[in-house]
Amino acid sequence: MPRNSGGGGGATLLLLFLLTLLLRCFVCYADTAGSLDADVAALSDFRLAADRSGALASWDLSANPAPCGTWRGVSCSGGRVTRLVLEGFGLSGDAALPALARLDGLRVLSLKGNSLTGDIPDLSPLAGLKLLFLAGNSLSGPIPPSIGALYRLYRLDLSFNNLSGVVPPELNRLDRLLTLRLDSNRLSGGIDGIALPVLQDFNVSNNLLTGRIPVAMAKFPARAFGGNVGLCSAPLPPCKDEAQQPNASAAVNASATPPCPPAAAMVASSPSAKPAGAATSGKGKMSRAAVVAIVAGDFAVVGLVAGLLFCYFWPRLSGRRSARRLREGEKIVYSSSPYGATGVVAAAGGTFERGKMVFLEDLGSSGGKRFELDDLLRASAEMLGKGGCGTAYKAVLGDGSVVAVKRLRDATAAAASKKDFEHHMAVLGRLRHPNIVPLNAYYYARDEKLLVYEFMPNGSLFSLLHGNRGPGRTPLDWAARMRIASAAARGLAYIHHASRRGSGTPRLAHGNIKSTNILLDKAGVARLADCGLAQLGSSPAAAAARSAGYRAPEAPPPPRPWASQKGDVYAFGVVLLELLTGRCPGSELPNGGVVVELPRWVQSVVREEWTSEVFDLELMKDKGIEEEMVAMLQLALSCASAAPDQRPKIGYVVKMIEEIRACGEASPSHESMDESSGVSDSPAVSEGGAISQ
Repeated sequence: MPRNSGGGGGATLLLLFLLTLLLRCFVCYADTAGSLDADVAALSDFRLAADRSGALASWDLSANPAPCGTWRGVSCSGGRVTRLVLEGFGLSGDAALPALARLDGLRVLSLKGNSLTGDIPDLSPLAGLKLLFLAGNSLSGPIPPSIGALYRLYRLDLSFNNLSGVVPPELNRLDRLLTLRLDSNRLSGGIDGIALPVLQDFNVSNNLLTGRIPVAMAKFPARAFGGNVGLCSAPLPPCKDEAQQPNASAAVNASATPPCPPAAAMVASSPSAKPAGAATSGKGKMSRAAVVAIVAGDFAVVGLVAGLLFCYFWPRLSGRRSARRLREGEKIVYSSSPYGATGVVAAAGGTFERGKMVFLEDLGSSGGKRFELDDLLRASAEMLGKGGCGTAYKAVLGDGSVVAVKRLRDATAAAASKKDFEHHMAVLGRLRHPNIVPLNAYYYARDEKLLVYEFMPNGSLFSLLHGNRGPGRTPLDWAARMRIASAAARGLAYIHHASRRGSGTPRLAHGNIKSTNILLDKAGVARLADCGLAQLGSSPAAAAARSAGYRAPEAPPPPRPWASQKGDVYAFGVVLLELLTGRCPGSELPNGGVVVELPRWVQSVVREEWTSEVFDLELMKDKGIEEEMVAMLQLALSCASAAPDQRPKIGYVVKMIEEIRACGEASPSHESMDESSGVSDSPAVSEGGAISQ
């Protein structure tokens, strides 16, 4: 009996536990189901308080009982209202904003360009709010310190209102904040307490602020602080205490010792004493003859030292040069050019013969001219950069024409046979496409290998995306990024399909797709550079640098030469992620982390349903691109799949990019981007795009 009673008690406890768990699940479901009703009630109260012109006629419970997808400016996610964008709707009233504080699932709130009045309410219940735009209204009163509780906020725009009071120090709690716009208000006090580590867009102009600009904010331009008569220090004119600082030390020294009376008022302590002025007038000045003598003595000492050094080193230098000239009749081409100093090929009998420039087909189509090696060696050269395949130079020939020269001397191709090298160059020379940098000529010698390309004057995609990040930069707009992606994909598709034309030709791959190898010609058209050079190999350090972030997971470790079409698609997917995120592999995150594998980082952020943090903030100013960005993100992640078989072929990628571009051009401009893509209509850091095609 005791055992049976004990077993019955355990079963009873288990049953009670299951009933409790079921009850909790039911309560959670009821809360979730009821939360949307609470959101609808809050929106209805907001409409009654703010919509006097009937702009929110679609918010009709009888006609449209569900706000998600039917109410204008309202977007939902997970059964909650997460986005409310009502810009320029003519909304007014001073009791409207408190109703929105009940939308505790809100992530994006933008009410720009309306006529709302009254104080900004306590918005701390909106713990998930990330974007808050209340600019262009008539809001008054102070900035509530409760905004500091919105720890997920990264864009805040309260400009062009009638806000007064001080800038609350609680804003420093917003350690994710990237944009802070408080300009054109009536704020007073100082801003010396503002210290936001990752702030990129900042403006407090046209207020009543006073005091010193903190050093951390001096990186922003002067226009971000203009219109505040009381503000000073960099980048504005210095404060008064800064201007008088050099005199301050003198004042301190003067106070430490008794002040000296004027020389004219001094009284001699003895009849033989002379006035101070008389004493200094004769001894305080050095005669001109003394100055000349000192300078002449210095020159004599310098000349003597130089002569001694010359006599000591000249015999040794001349001896080395003589010995060098006597080495088996060796002939050396002396040139100021950074390439070609050892362009010599050994021949039988101790004689030496230099290699020759070999020009490839279709040279005339690119406007180039034939030239000799001496012409190239005499050309003025400017280094463009070092990569995994060698060093690139810009060379200006004697006739004024400009070419790009790639020096492969440090590559393991130096050990390749001349026949194999020439065959590979012939294959690459046949790659003629509007989106490929053409290889026009090459030079082969035992210790020197040069490739001559058409020069691309508008730099690389890397410099356009990552160069000069910060205030005053001209961002690369979405249309330009799409054009570059489309052009690069078409060039890569041509490379992948070029090998099918000839029988027995191995499948050709680019092998080194990255943003630094996507160049722009004089018309702004994107072209792929360094096509097929990865197969030539490189030094271990160069190969490791080239592979960082772009090398497919299935690739063997460097420095083993490796190139495949599946690997090209993976690397191109990483480039697409660069275009979308504005980050490059190896870049540091605001929290101190490092992005080594960009696809893995993007997937982790998307998995946590914070997709908005993926996209480049510079794209926030472009309207109506949310669907294109999400579609491109999906395409990029499929290209950068860890499994090679799951990656699409480049022909399909070209087709998808063109379809996404076509849909974007055909669809009307939306009011702003939706929440799923991190949407915002925040003011741009700077205007305009970088490329026109």
